[in-house]
Amino acid sequence: MSVSGKVVLVTGASSGIGKATAQAFLGAGAHVVMTARRLSLLEQTAAATGTKNALCHACDVSNADEVDGLFSVIEQRFGRLDVVFNNAGNNVPAAPIDEIPVEDWLKVLNVNLHGAFLIARGAFAMMRKQQPQGGRIINNGSISAHVPRPGSVPYTTTKHAITGLTKTLSLDGRPFDIACGQIDIGNAASEMTAHFEQGLPQADGTIAPEPVMDVVHVADAVVNMAGLPLSANVQFMTLMATKMPFIARG
Repeated sequence: MSVSGKVVLVTGASSGIGKATAQAFLGAGAHVVMTARRLSLLEQTAAATGTKNALCHACDVSNADEVDGLFSVIEQRFGRLDVVFNNAGNNVPAAPIDEIPVEDWLKVLNVNLHGAFLIARGAFAMMRKQQPQGGRIINNGSISAHVPRPGSVPYTTTKHAITGLTKTLSLDGRPFDIACGQIDIGNAASEMTAHFEQGLPQADGTIAPEPVMDVVHVADAVVNMAGLPLSANVQFMTLMATKMPFIARG
């Protein structure tokens, strides 16, 4: 149950869950490749840890050429990849489907799903070819991979699709010792959830505040998933603020 010395890639590592998880991996002794679009924020996060084990690389995960470049850098620097936290994501304001601009749909789809596919594709290729063979891919799902919030067609659709990606990677990875799991997170405190305690639309039409949990708990859970031997896998984990509306949501 250790990630010390392992090579780990964290996407969306400049803020929120990705930032906290990258820091947790570094604290546990891993070599961490931190990627996001904003290099300056990645470098600030890495510097704050006081370790030299971080490699910061700017990358738009929805751009296939940039993703290919990212994996080339990882291969040149480390020669292998042990763990990926496929975390990068975004969202747009809530609206019923007929009020959602196509541009908003594509904005969410391109990062949350297409980007996750590109990262998983590159990781799978490295893990399949490297010696010793194998590795672990951990996809960031969501409570929305199970049940939607009102007006969340783009986000919910992509997160349901991530579950399909996770299941297929788990099956296709078996011959190559590539394990794939998913963590479904509910109301972790971050920039994206800063407004949750002020009130969110509920299924009955009301606006109500929702509890949040410390993002550190998410980071610790991901590190624990990553520390398992490849003979074991957390296929799905749901980690949520205890009192948030999920059980009996709506």
